[in-house]
Amino acid sequence: MEATRRARVSWTGDLARGKGAVTAESSGLFKEAPVTWASRTERSDGKTSPEELLAAAHASCFAMALSFGLGNAGTPPDRLDVTATVTFDQVAGGGFKVKSSALEVTGKVPKIDAQAFQAAAQGAKENCPISQALKGNVELSVKATLT
Repeated sequence: MEATRRARVSWTGDLARGKGAVTAESSGLFKEAPVTWASRTERSDGKTSPEELLAAAHASCFAMALSFGLGNAGTPPDRLDVTATVTFDQVAGGGFKVKSSALEVTGKVPKIDAQAFQAAAQGAKENCPISQALKGNVELSVKATLT
């Protein structure tokens, strides 16, 4: 089962003063969401960034992977709340890079202890497709807490 998704960006101007608009073409969920260099490196001011979109992708992918793993272990979650914090920073030589994606999950999972939940979270972090795409290039971490 292959799935293809598509997004489009239109950009005008140079990097520092230019602006763009990103559209989720496959879902139509958002159209022409504004994006700028300043929204990546300073304040978002109501604009998105590639890193925010990456954080959304990683958080949702991880939540699905963790839910799948817990369900297969006979301990499906009642609820998972996941946050991904993606860090974008300047590196030696003056370039920029996504340095890390830190996942935090709080879960309500019957019939599981904190150690098993942490192990399941580690497995989901290692195996979700977005983690797989980032692995080896971006530092990945996960903090898991049961409620």
